[in-house]
Amino acid sequence: MNNRTFFLTGLAVALLIAGVGSYYASGHADGLEHVASQLGFLDRADRSPAADGPFAGYSTRGVGDARVGGGLAGVVGCALVLLLGFGLFRTLRRRDDAREPGESEG
Repeated sequence: MNNRTFFLTGLAVALLIAGVGSYYASGHADGLEHVASQLGFLDRADRSPAADGPFAGYSTRGVGDARVGGGLAGVVGCALVLLLGFGLFRTLRRRDDAREPGESEG
């Protein structure tokens, strides 16, 4: 198996797990928030700066079905993390390739 096939297979599996896993996730995904609600101090929490974001609350704004919105949020979140990781990897690899052969790191 070549690198491209391995990468694309891994990407497909990660997105599938993110989408399907998020679709079937618990309605109480944030355990700390659930416990705070049970113990009666949830109302003292500060509002998050990202509370009005398109994927706030483990869902997707504008999607009527909460389970589909959660699955979509999971797929988008997974894709963003994978893209950021890939970009970081490529940047660091280019930097390492730019060094002269035999050049020490420090």
